[in-house]
Amino acid sequence: MSQLIPFQYRLQYLLDSLVHLCNQRQQNKMPFCNEIMGSSLIERSSFISSSKRVIFHHHHSFQEKKNLTLVPLDRRAVRLRKVAKFPVAAISEDLVKGSSSSSVPAEKPVKFKVRAVVTVRNKIKEDFKEILVKQLDAIGDSIGRNVVLELFSTEIDPKTKGPKKSNEAVLKDWSKKSNVKAERVNYIAEFSVDSSFGEPGAITVTNKHQQEFFLENITIEGFATGAVHFPCNSWVQARKDHHGKRIFFSNKPYLPSDTPGGLKLLREKELKNLRGDGKGVRKLSDRIYDYDTYNDLGNPDKGVDLRRPTLGGSQQYPYPRRCRTGRAPTDRDLYAESRVEKPLPMYVPRDERFEESKKNTFSVKRLKGVLHLLLPSLKSSLSINNQDFNEFSDVDALYTEGLLIKLGLQDDILKKVPLPKLVSKIKESSQGILKYDIPKIITKDKYAWLRDDEFARQAVAGVNPVSIERLKVFPPVSKLDPEIYGPVESALREEHLLGQLNGMTVQQAIDENKLFMIDYHDVFLPFIERINALDGRKSYATRTIYFLTPLGTLKAVAIELSLPSAGPNYQSKRVVTPPVDATTNWIWQLAKAHVCSNDAGVHQLFHHWLRTHACSEPFILAAHRQLSAMHPIFKLLDPHMRYTLEINALARQSLINADGVIESCFTPGQYGMEISSYAYKNFWRFDMDSLPADLIRRGMAVPDPTQPHGLKLVMEDYPYADDGLLIWSAIENWVRKYVNHYYPNSSMISNDKELQAWYTESINVGHADLRHENWWPTLNTSEDLISILSILIWNASAQHAALNFGQYPYGGFVPNRPPLMRRLIPEETDPEYASFLADPQKYFLNALPSVLQASKYMAVVDTLSTHSSDEEYLGERQQPSIWSGDAEIIEAFYDFSAEIGKIEKVIDSRNCNQTLRNRCGAGVLPYELLAPSSEPGVTCRGVPNSVSI
Repeated sequence: MSQLIPFQYRLQYLLDSLVHLCNQRQQNKMPFCNEIMGSSLIERSSFISSSKRVIFHHHHSFQEKKNLTLVPLDRRAVRLRKVAKFPVAAISEDLVKGSSSSSVPAEKPVKFKVRAVVTVRNKIKEDFKEILVKQLDAIGDSIGRNVVLELFSTEIDPKTKGPKKSNEAVLKDWSKKSNVKAERVNYIAEFSVDSSFGEPGAITVTNKHQQEFFLENITIEGFATGAVHFPCNSWVQARKDHHGKRIFFSNKPYLPSDTPGGLKLLREKELKNLRGDGKGVRKLSDRIYDYDTYNDLGNPDKGVDLRRPTLGGSQQYPYPRRCRTGRAPTDRDLYAESRVEKPLPMYVPRDERFEESKKNTFSVKRLKGVLHLLLPSLKSSLSINNQDFNEFSDVDALYTEGLLIKLGLQDDILKKVPLPKLVSKIKESSQGILKYDIPKIITKDKYAWLRDDEFARQAVAGVNPVSIERLKVFPPVSKLDPEIYGPVESALREEHLLGQLNGMTVQQAIDENKLFMIDYHDVFLPFIERINALDGRKSYATRTIYFLTPLGTLKAVAIELSLPSAGPNYQSKRVVTPPVDATTNWIWQLAKAHVCSNDAGVHQLFHHWLRTHACSEPFILAAHRQLSAMHPIFKLLDPHMRYTLEINALARQSLINADGVIESCFTPGQYGMEISSYAYKNFWRFDMDSLPADLIRRGMAVPDPTQPHGLKLVMEDYPYADDGLLIWSAIENWVRKYVNHYYPNSSMISNDKELQAWYTESINVGHADLRHENWWPTLNTSEDLISILSILIWNASAQHAALNFGQYPYGGFVPNRPPLMRRLIPEETDPEYASFLADPQKYFLNALPSVLQASKYMAVVDTLSTHSSDEEYLGERQQPSIWSGDAEIIEAFYDFSAEIGKIEKVIDSRNCNQTLRNRCGAGVLPYELLAPSSEPGVTCRGVPNSVSI
């Protein structure tokens, strides 16, 4: 206060006010001491909001006391934060201590009670064992086997030299509420603390029951400054499984150097618990985050053909690290970790596992249910005649009849299903098993996929819009070793393009930014010989050249198809140009299909899996190991790490493993993950994963400080980039506000030991194979941190969404985007050329995946393209008003959320703009993959916060 009121007058006024208050409340039988202590133990839903405790505003002179205003105590809390360093349990100390007198004896602390409201989330469905144990826990709770809480202050107790603590308190009425069917159940615990307790900063929980429970949050009521929130969102294990107490911190963020004395040891202890000791086999109930290589993709114990190299830890196969499980090695290879096959779960830290609604969405999909149950029977039931698509009506039948009806196998398969209830559900849900929804690509125009303009449009507005680059040098030149892979020169020549460039020369078109390319030559050529030796796999290393028309759309003008050189006289490169007759039309269609097959492989193995899934995992592991839950940067990243470790573990179990979905359904087969490792070594750079840097690197934009995002697109109608830049800027602005709030100067970043440990470990351990690369960003300034965090959040949210949720809408119709090819394009001298001429449609369809390969692939991308009901989208997060105890940050987050809402409206308006032909027109799908919100299901839109599928 700028002017102090004499102590004796202030004390007299205080007593008068309290007597008046006591008389006023006498009819309600409100205990006088409760008003002094700022809490009421009368059963109430909220201590603070329901108690109209009073205090006076300070005025400049005591003579004005008749005009002093009485206000409710809860309104006073904000004012007190400006003058007090911590919440207090009684009326503010500055009202009762003298301004200069030291003769007044210190006030003896007075005991009073506060209440914890503990929210536990129930399971929606419980199995018999869980129900039984739940009842036993209810009985045990009534005889003392309780859930016990203890409250910790931010202050040090001068007597014990440890944090001030409350008494231990048990949750009340657990046994009475054990049968409550609500999704969330609130329990009460009461603590006894004294008036010098200070600010609550942590709480420990001991679960003496037999079964884990999900603790959503704890709210402490009864302190004069208002409720104190503890967001938990964690499984609390039984003490019999994990002996230590669980530690939860309040929502108030602290940098390491600002950690209150009472919380320092608890902060260090919790991080130590999460790191573990790097030994032993992880139990499913563990919460330990550690690193390992990808040494569990193969299964040598099942056969030599299922051996796979370890990815990570070598120069030959560098790779990011994944979460360690500690499983024993295989019998036949001591360097390979033993497998865990479905339905057994793969270890991830307990809180990283799917929540129930997410798990239900994932498990009811065909991938985990019908598909894996029936495919072994399908393989033995198929005859040679129905293994392939022979007519386009065979493809259509997957959406109108279902796979088994089409093959005439439904009754045979249903007899092999052991569960009658499952059979009835299958019959009720569909007339034919594996009956698929019609993919969006053929909903507006069934034949759109055949058109060249649609083939080109998908390069900038499809499921993989991040491979296209501006052509800078013609002919293109390979960077591969010519002694191993042959001449570096391309077979493309100017005469291949001249008739397609609207009268321009190639150099003119390059100078005017009219030529673009998707180049998979150097990615695929080192593997083509081995791929083509596989049964039923045929591939080229492709290059595709596009011309930007005056309408702003792209036109494919040439496709180069390369095979390994087999000798000086062997023609290993072939150029295919747009058709001039019926024969060249089918050759052109086959060439485009091979481009799409290359594109599907690079999209899945590099852009999608590697960049957004695998490369993010080390940063997530390091965040849990090195950043306290109290750290403001952990709080920022938290929603963008949700479910990623779980979905990556599931990928190792059934997608990227030996004989998994990727190997079964994509052209590279068993060499797919080697290609992913090759791409990691030669093409991935963290610093290039920011959207502006990526666009400039690919030549799709040029720096321009006069433009809103600091760059100018060279192709105006580029839907992915147009929408992406809006989201990138919103993320970057939100991160900038956040970082600048906690780090007003750069020295604080250099001195933040947790932050530096997180980033250092992410690189030196999580990305150890590339740790010496000179392109890694430094972390010394606020701008460094803003850039690093923006990249991580962008990759986890918008980048992943753009690459993932269009997989079924575009790839679910296999002829549009075949994931593998089984035939090369026949030359006139080839024996197959005659059959190609006789029935080119059949030849084309037989070159695509088989019926089973297509069905399995469709089931997988259908699952991967599905939003669950508990999805959290960009601009949303759990408990949005209390995830942080910093009011200024909460307000900034709401601003960010509002900005995301505005971006969605801009995207909607763009999709109605007929001048933007890559996203609006007859039969053209709108570009909604970066529209932030979505309903559950396969929607081809929606930007979740994290890589969660």
